[in-house]
Amino acid sequence: MKRLLLSFLSVLTFAFPALAAETLLPGYERLAVESAERPTLLSATLWYPAKTRSYRGIVGGNAVFEGTSGLMGARIADGRFPLVLFSHGSGGNMDNSAWLMAALAERGAMVLAVNHPGSTTGDSSPWASVFLDRRAGDLSAALDMLLDDPVLGPHVDRSAITAIGFSLGGGTALNLAGLRFDGADFADYCRANPEQLDCIFMSKGNLDLDRLPDGFSADARDERVSRAIAIDPGFTYAATQDSIDAAELPVLVVNLGEENLMRATDVSDAGSNFVARLPDGERVVIAPAHHFTFLAECTQNGAALLAEEQDDPVCDDPEGADRADVHRRIIEAVAASVGL
Repeated sequence: MKRLLLSFLSVLTFAFPALAAETLLPGYERLAVESAERPTLLSATLWYPAKTRSYRGIVGGNAVFEGTSGLMGARIADGRFPLVLFSHGSGGNMDNSAWLMAALAERGAMVLAVNHPGSTTGDSSPWASVFLDRRAGDLSAALDMLLDDPVLGPHVDRSAITAIGFSLGGGTALNLAGLRFDGADFADYCRANPEQLDCIFMSKGNLDLDRLPDGFSADARDERVSRAIAIDPGFTYAATQDSIDAAELPVLVVNLGEENLMRATDVSDAGSNFVARLPDGERVVIAPAHHFTFLAECTQNGAALLAEEQDDPVCDDPEGADRADVHRRIIEAVAASVGL
């Protein structure tokens, strides 16, 4: 009888894995954030481990990109969880990185993200994008609101708050960890590298690189942040040496590709040598890949639609790259750094 019972339980475990081990489900909530630096409310999202099932929704899906499934407004699970603050890249948006946020929620993290006005899909402006202090301030304001929320706030492990960002958002994550950037160094970089995508973008806007706003070089450190993860970050070549010397937090830089690295994101010895200069820096390279392999997986017709619109070919990965596998490896690297 005992052997028969064990056999029966084995069948149940195979057919219904949730009976063998609790599976965390990704909950999703839309938020609106007030910020003293912005004239309108900020759009924000929160991903988190869910306690209950609600109806499923698809986040970030459109004609070009596949979406990610989440439980809309489901009750948050019991306990306290590490928190990730996520900053999107120039021209991107928070929902395009839902694949990463949902995966972290499934592993036991809360992920708070915002759309940064002036550098989000549909409103990305070179002029607005160099107010780096405002981008960091967006996430600090969102963090204020979350921690003050009587229902969600108590679930945050305040000793484990990580700033994560991609591309321009990688610079924002570094800002939140205390790194600052020098406007003169950025101007020199673009004069020496006018063919680079970041410099081409900036050259199209209402900018004088020799008169960047004070916010470009401002101290945007948020003392509540205990770690930073920058994925193919911009501006590392312009990081000030004094802020690097004073850096106290661990910093992980994830580079996508090696030979395909954008000049702006190269933190190797041949590039900005940024990681080697940090007191507590680490670099992970995921290849084959390139900068845009980070974006959500593309639909079957995504690449053709972008070509038809003469838009950036962000669905075209380098030879041998598997976007789903690159995403898996990014998730593993981030989860290991956060301690999930």
